[in-house]
Amino acid sequence: MKFLKLITFVFISFGIFPLSKSVYSESNESANYKVLSSTNKSFSIATVELNIIEGDKFIKNGDFEKAKEFFKKARDLSKKLAIFYLDINNSFKGIDARIPNEMQKKGLEILKIQAKTNERLASLYIREEQPEVAVPLLVEIIRIMSPNSPEGRKAYENLIKLGFIETPFQG
Repeated sequence: MKFLKLITFVFISFGIFPLSKSVYSESNESANYKVLSSTNKSFSIATVELNIIEGDKFIKNGDFEKAKEFFKKARDLSKKLAIFYLDINNSFKGIDARIPNEMQKKGLEILKIQAKTNERLASLYIREEQPEVAVPLLVEIIRIMSPNSPEGRKAYENLIKLGFIETPFQG
């Protein structure tokens, strides 16, 4: 019995397996595994921007329905990303200040992009004489960006032009 304990001790002390083929989580190659950090993946800010660019191309070509599809994709993805950034921000408050700071920056960036997408969609709906669809998009711009932001002011002006609001904003 003592002999088995000695053999076990020797194997544990000197190791049974060579360490040359071990996997380490902190290697220089770990950056290659950041799947979503590259610009060609589908769940990123870059993808939202690419959808907006594609939509703009279709507008230039006069294909408003295709443009609307790309703007809707951009809007949906930007809303999802904004929610996730906010959730992570809230989860790490008081734990590690760097993470909420990063999430705030990304959240603000995606909200600006969402406002841009809403503005383009609203313009298409106004062009198609569907103000009942454009108004909620414009109101959302004001809500997410504030009435004092350039995006919020422009959205408010569009609401006045549509006749939804009559009082001019003095801000």
